[in-house]
Amino acid sequence: MPDALVPPPQPAGVSDALKRNIDALSRREAEAEACAPLQDRLADAITAFTGSMAFVCLHVIVYGGWVIVNLELVPGIPAFDPSFVILASEASVEAIFLSTFVLISQNRMAAAADKRADLDLHISLLAEHELTKLAGLIMAMAEQMGIETPNNPEIEEVRRDVAPEAVLDELETHKPKGGAGN
Repeated sequence: MPDALVPPPQPAGVSDALKRNIDALSRREAEAEACAPLQDRLADAITAFTGSMAFVCLHVIVYGGWVIVNLELVPGIPAFDPSFVILASEASVEAIFLSTFVLISQNRMAAAADKRADLDLHISLLAEHELTKLAGLIMAMAEQMGIETPNNPEIEEVRRDVAPEAVLDELETHKPKGGAGN
């Protein structure tokens, strides 16, 4: 069998450094959750419940019962909303509140996603800087050892540090006009 078809060996587990990073991020998320204002935690709890099958079942029972009673299909129980105006009003008010709770939760999730994206950008820039320094060190070691390196423009480009401002400026010039952020 050719070597190219043999899968590389898999590590036995996750590295200690990766475990530490995962633990640190998990602790940070737990701390943020614990420090969240009561109103945000309440909105999250309501949003979680309203997105569950228990909520659907509750509504099937309550609204189904409401409809059955007001269609006078249950003997001995008089209709209290035969035109279903009260039911429609209640459903409308409920929809207003539920959409507000969902928006509050989405705003919190978007803020957390922004923080994670910012962290990711910082780590990427740090890694790029460190790789640039390593490339320079390797080139200097090769030079000192008398190892010839090919004259490759990509190697010289790797040795140059990345300027975040230049990257952001370049991204801005390629951003589509009239997009969501404009």
